[in-house]
Amino acid sequence: MLSVDTPDRPDWATDGRDWPHRAASRFVEAGGLRWHVQEFGDPAAPVLLLLHGTGAATHSWRGLAPLLAARFRVVAPDLPGHGFTDPLPGASLSLPGMATAVGALAGTLGIAPSVVAGHSAGAAVLARMCLDGTVAPRLLAAFNGALAPLPGAASLLFPSMARLLFLNPFTPRVFAWTADRAAVRRLIEGTGSRLDPQGLDLYRRLFTRAGHVRGALGMMANWDLDRLHRDLPRLTTRTLLIVGGDDKAILPDTAFTLRDRLPDARVALVRGLGHLAHEEAPERVAEILLEEAHALAIL
Repeated sequence: MLSVDTPDRPDWATDGRDWPHRAASRFVEAGGLRWHVQEFGDPAAPVLLLLHGTGAATHSWRGLAPLLAARFRVVAPDLPGHGFTDPLPGASLSLPGMATAVGALAGTLGIAPSVVAGHSAGAAVLARMCLDGTVAPRLLAAFNGALAPLPGAASLLFPSMARLLFLNPFTPRVFAWTADRAAVRRLIEGTGSRLDPQGLDLYRRLFTRAGHVRGALGMMANWDLDRLHRDLPRLTTRTLLIVGGDDKAILPDTAFTLRDRLPDARVALVRGLGHLAHEEAPERVAEILLEEAHALAIL
């Protein structure tokens, strides 16, 4: 059961009552936080660490994780302030702060991932961890990764607007009050993706909790990708950029520009899918990742 002093956070007993793969869930104390973690697969298999993106939680992997678990020990936490994991203090909400927190969790779990894979902002956290030596995987896979600043004025306006919303104590509650299924569908389809009713309901369930909305806004408000982008040419980890061709949140062309900045990277373009490609077609995404792992002799 989650802390009683944060009633606006998603509650495991109610919101998590039928959570996807609930039997794979456990709660872990690490780095001063209580984390919700799901684990799949053979404990003796190579470890694959999965990080979801802003506003999501472990439900994002409901289709993909079991497919990857056929060959990996898959470890998938809810990021701080998301889903059923405690939020970080405000001073630690930066990208390096989030990377440090995930590193503390990995240390507590005693894992040394052979592969790390993240969606959107989760990929940025993993790239930061690789650059800082917190993890040393053979492969970094980014699913529509948020690894570059937004173009033009958006790079300044987006985090500033998120910061204003985050600092307003009423914003998360207003968002939560208006998060019905139609609003969530519009939000998801605005990224170029289409999800089934269960997928929409799980996002709606999270978005009706002001604490989860606050966690997502706090992450966006403190998200400075400029430093990460400058450091990317030092990222020697083999990088696989899996891109949905219809992504409206992060334009597919961004991945090809990133590929040219990275020492060892390739792009896998998956046509007909949007920003949540791994949820829309988990079989296609799993096939691409597993083929890359085989090519690197990880499996």
